[in-house]
Amino acid sequence: MKKNYFLILILVLISCNNDDYVEIDSDVSKTYSNTSNPTEQDQKLLQRLDSVTEGIGVSFFILPDSDDYVNIPQDPLNLITAKKVELGKLLFHETATGGNPKVASNKAMYSCASCHHAAAGFSAGIRQGIGEAGSGFGINGNGRIIDPSIPLNLVDIQPIRSPTILNVAYQDVMLWNGQFGGTGTNAGTEANWTNIPENFLGFQGVEIQAIKGQDVHRLLIDKDFVKDFNYKKLFNKAFPDVPKSERYTKENAALAIAAYERTVLPNQSPWQKWLKGDFEALTKKEKKGARVFFGKGKCFKCHTGPALNDKKFYAFGMDDFDNSSKAIVLDTPGFENVKKGRGGFTKKTKDNYKFKTPTLYNLIDNGFFGHGGTFTSVRDVIEYKINGTPQNPEVPVERLAKQFVNVQELTENQINNLTLFIENGLRDPNLARYVPNLVQSGFCIPNNDAESKVDLGCN
Repeated sequence: MKKNYFLILILVLISCNNDDYVEIDSDVSKTYSNTSNPTEQDQKLLQRLDSVTEGIGVSFFILPDSDDYVNIPQDPLNLITAKKVELGKLLFHETATGGNPKVASNKAMYSCASCHHAAAGFSAGIRQGIGEAGSGFGINGNGRIIDPSIPLNLVDIQPIRSPTILNVAYQDVMLWNGQFGGTGTNAGTEANWTNIPENFLGFQGVEIQAIKGQDVHRLLIDKDFVKDFNYKKLFNKAFPDVPKSERYTKENAALAIAAYERTVLPNQSPWQKWLKGDFEALTKKEKKGARVFFGKGKCFKCHTGPALNDKKFYAFGMDDFDNSSKAIVLDTPGFENVKKGRGGFTKKTKDNYKFKTPTLYNLIDNGFFGHGGTFTSVRDVIEYKINGTPQNPEVPVERLAKQFVNVQELTENQINNLTLFIENGLRDPNLARYVPNLVQSGFCIPNNDAESKVDLGCN
């Protein structure tokens, strides 16, 4: 029902300066030499990682295997099981879940994966994700447009760039402003949950988003869905301890989807292979770029840990959709709050224009960067941060994060190498392993509209 739709990336190698050799203890080399011998570039990078982690080293950045549930961060109220993951994987991609459209002809035409699919690194592949009323797919989602026959006020189009689901296990709150999640980071924000009563269920952000998102994005998973599309046995296996009268629900569907999402980890990227001892997984230039990342570039100050993202929010002055003629801005209630990022949720002035640190894995697959999608290359983002000139004039200078301008000047070669590391070293080339070959309905995935069927090669 689907074909492999990943972009073929053409990588241009750029010349770089030679680095001076740095000696490190031979015992360190032995510790990390699992599958190949470290070169002097590897030794320098190993030394750098030891330094920024206060001696912890590579293990601080290693992602677990996707079936290593014990070591994948999970919600204690929604423990990961293989059966939940199996069900969630199907529901996430199942276009039959698109059962509550505003236009009847759009029924069963879209899914969670319409805006978060593997071909775009589990982002949308376009600046604004389109659920209901989307048409087409293209190569990596880049060909999806609004069905011109549908009035704009009926379209499910995102007012902010669709974030990836990669590494969501390493977040306790979800969305760019972190409003989904009833624990941890959101402790003390209960007064702002009026329109997010789901937060009071006590789940973490991944689970809350999976619950709330079904209503927001016009999905419908209930007893009739379970029966009509042959999901009953899968629900029974995933939730054997839940009474049958309470088993086939939106909430349990969400818990299965969340369990699946937590296992979607880019653990086959060259960087992850290098961390595990395959020192040939990265090129020499990518290793130099990694040294810039964890050194002079100071990227690791925010992009750290296995997911290369902290749980904090920063104001970098990037533009929003309404400051660009290339974006479609609907007259949607609450858009001003979206523009204010974390502050739009917490209602605290100090949080205005702050957005959550994104993971950096598989960025190149999406093609749009920044919460407003105002950048179209990784290099542009790097140069923007180095230059320290904000795009958005609405962001007060005093609100800008100190990390925005706190970067030493990088040479052309260092910027080139850093770009290569982020684009290639952090790209898992095999995300298709997280996509089912078929869903229970037999419909086309991740979209089921006529144009998408052609693009995706569905029968």
